[in-house]
Amino acid sequence: MPLTIHRRKLTAQFYPEDLGKGINLDMVLIPSGRFEMGSPEDEPERRDNEGPQHLVTVPDFFIGKYQVTQAQWRIVADYPTVNIKLKEDPSNFKGNHLPVEQISWDEAVEFCDRLTAKTGRSYRLPSEAEWEYACRGGTKTPFAFGKTLTTELANYDGNYTHHADGSEGQYLEKTTPVGTFPANTFGLYDMHGNVYEWCEDHWHGNYDEAPDSGSAWLENSSKPGAARVLRGGSWFNIPRWCRSAYRYDFAAGARGHDIGFRVVSCVPKTLHSP
Repeated sequence: MPLTIHRRKLTAQFYPEDLGKGINLDMVLIPSGRFEMGSPEDEPERRDNEGPQHLVTVPDFFIGKYQVTQAQWRIVADYPTVNIKLKEDPSNFKGNHLPVEQISWDEAVEFCDRLTAKTGRSYRLPSEAEWEYACRGGTKTPFAFGKTLTTELANYDGNYTHHADGSEGQYLEKTTPVGTFPANTFGLYDMHGNVYEWCEDHWHGNYDEAPDSGSAWLENSSKPGAARVLRGGSWFNIPRWCRSAYRYDFAAGARGHDIGFRVVSCVPKTLHSP
């Protein structure tokens, strides 16, 4: 299918992937750049697995403007199977515009594989470096919005604050429709909170010997079901777990009512716009 890039004044470049039945998957262009991945040692409430900080160069890529919704999931779940079957309606919280959850890493990969087969474009999960680069949007603070987080900016457990900087807020105890809260500087929504997001990488306990190319850090000898990386925190989590640098390990076959994903696609070698 031909790729058409849309430009809107003061907003990001994007293209809408037509999934069928009037449902699109909006993919935002993230420009290449270099950033310091991980958290500094003096960041409040950091964890040791967020270091050492290291410079990473990330090529251009497209990433989902929103977390994959239940409406989008149902359409792709009806595409021909590539490797494994997918449930049409796996989510605990129901709603077309709510993020799909109760999704394992294996199922998220199957979604990407089916979308690739259908469209002829390569879809996959983001690498951990791509995810953090997209989340930060050029910032170096704990959150894309600054030093702290409020429940006016993201869906998380507002009974808790980040360090001494924040204030208490709402705890909704459920997911919210994608795009409910403000976007970051790249025009991406819900990078903090709502549902955790799977990354392509195998889990590593720190960044010693991590790649600096923006690619996923994979182990050739890993067993099926080996732990993968989750990012972004969720509606269920305290602010500390929603930070840009926060990372969590989870078995590839495991699911949770606070675990979803968003997808990435590659930038064509020659990018034409209308």
